[in-house]
Amino acid sequence: MSERVFLSPPWMGGNEREMVEAAFASNYIAPCGPMVDAFEEAFAQSVALPHACALSSCSAALDLLFHELNIQKGDRVFCSDLTFVASVASAVRRGAEPVFIDCDKTSWTMDPDLLGEALADARRDNRLPKAVIAVDLYGQCCDYGRIENLCAEHGVPLIIDAAEAVGATYKGRPAGNAGLAAVYSFNGNKIITTSGGGMLASRDASLVARATKRAQQSREPKVWYEHEELGYNYRMSNILAAIGIAQLRMLPEIVRRKRQIFARYGERLRDHPEIRFMPEASYGEPTRWLTVAQIEAHDPNLLIQTLEGANIESRPIWKPMHLQPVFRGARVYGGAIGERLFKTGLCLPSGAGLSTFDIDRICAILKDCLR
Repeated sequence: MSERVFLSPPWMGGNEREMVEAAFASNYIAPCGPMVDAFEEAFAQSVALPHACALSSCSAALDLLFHELNIQKGDRVFCSDLTFVASVASAVRRGAEPVFIDCDKTSWTMDPDLLGEALADARRDNRLPKAVIAVDLYGQCCDYGRIENLCAEHGVPLIIDAAEAVGATYKGRPAGNAGLAAVYSFNGNKIITTSGGGMLASRDASLVARATKRAQQSREPKVWYEHEELGYNYRMSNILAAIGIAQLRMLPEIVRRKRQIFARYGERLRDHPEIRFMPEASYGEPTRWLTVAQIEAHDPNLLIQTLEGANIESRPIWKPMHLQPVFRGARVYGGAIGERLFKTGLCLPSGAGLSTFDIDRICAILKDCLR
């Protein structure tokens, strides 16, 4: 059996261990410390948002934003339909009603036309959402300009879930640089990793300050432990932030490698018109966090099983939220495009350390299956 090929394993640049050892030497082991401060500052600069808070996960960042917006039972939130459940889970746990917006064919991200329709309907019903969560998908930004304008027109806060898009751009703007705030993931399979972790970033200094306080159990500035509200234990540890600093320095190289991997797949599979890769929107440059393709007239699950037989990890495209049992009965605008992508879509191994040998071997297996 060949050595396992994972879907998107972390890729270390070599300086991570040195940074972790420096964190140990400082004896700042628990959450907060100089590495956290440095990581926040460097990350804020990289996304051109002046304020950032390093957290235990991207989900924690969303939870803090939903708290900030006072989302509660009876409220509505609009969210991209083609995404991971965490994009909306915290809002629903707080009692909100989710409304899902399908993607468009040109980017596979939230369709601005459908969002406009949903917001217009909500205004007529006098039930505008408390927030719109627009998700950057597989390393590609959604159409920030159009979505931002629609949200501003209706006075609805926009949150960018850029968990999958660190390093991508929209018309020269870094991923997440739109709306009220953005959230990012540093999970083990993301573009850069801290093993587990996330970031909340915004232009709004007071919002980030409140989120930072709530992430530290909402402790008041007293010598004793004083609490005027209940908070969370959501801060990133100094050790993980040390990894993040080193990984952030590697971001341009990681993105370059990801895009090279995508190009290699395209080159090796160009003779198979039934394979159509995720389109690249005209307004930006994606990272190709994952190389994702539609494979018409073939069962992706069979391809996944065949690859697994060769010890190669792959997976389907995200199952749309409106098809998830937990959201049964939720309203969706559109839905057909996301459903089609789920039925025909395949995510291929895309780790920054993937060799051309492995890419060629994967493509050979796919070609055999397609024949």
